[in-house]
Amino acid sequence: MTILLVVAKAPVPGAVKTRLCPPASPLQAARIAAASLLDTLDTVRATPGVTPVLALDGRLADAEESSELTAALTGWRIMPQRGTDLGDRLANAHADVAAAHPGRPVLQIGMDTPQLTLTQLDAAVHRLALTDAVLGPAVDGGWWALGLRDPRHAGALRAVPMSTARTGRWTRTALRGQGLRVDPLPLLRDVDNWADALAVALLTTEGPTAWPAGTKVRSERPIPAGPHDARERRGAVAPRGRFASQVVAVRSSLLSGIQR
Repeated sequence: MTILLVVAKAPVPGAVKTRLCPPASPLQAARIAAASLLDTLDTVRATPGVTPVLALDGRLADAEESSELTAALTGWRIMPQRGTDLGDRLANAHADVAAAHPGRPVLQIGMDTPQLTLTQLDAAVHRLALTDAVLGPAVDGGWWALGLRDPRHAGALRAVPMSTARTGRWTRTALRGQGLRVDPLPLLRDVDNWADALAVALLTTEGPTAWPAGTKVRSERPIPAGPHDARERRGAVAPRGRFASQVVAVRSSLLSGIQR
């Protein structure tokens, strides 16, 4: 049984999704982050044949939507993140899971891809069963998912510069340097800034939460566009919708302020 490891920050205002500010306020950014995490937890919880684990930075008690997040994590193993930088924290999270669940493969995702569907996540779990490692590239050059048949190989992440346009390429090279076969997963977009939030929310319009009638989001700038968007939309199924709801609410608030 695969361990599905979610690496996340507690959505505390001022400590999470700060690149959404401006135009969002720290409180609005934290609420968007909470919605993104809740949608992600929903998808993980619906994935069959996995054991969910959360590696958490911060305290849920201080977070937006604390009660709902606590309820959503019922039955999960929650581990504190430890380490000096992101690569170190990721490597330690895999090592901690390996110690708690020896011999189990680990598929790690974050809280930045609320558009991730059950179909995509289940396919990634099955893909990992057939190879040494899987890596999901992100539009910004990083990656959104890393799966390892032996999670101890995540130690290679300590030497990989994170949060750059070449992080995905360097991660793949580091894993191959350990003799691993690395299979690709679908390309997704991380939610890092406001343009990303709008672009990802657009991918959820087939879900239960739709943009208000007459909304012309694509007329706004800057909104990423290009071949990535079509590749991300292919094969998508209706998502949960908390993330889109929060982005729509923040956008409406911002437009209302401008109009006043």
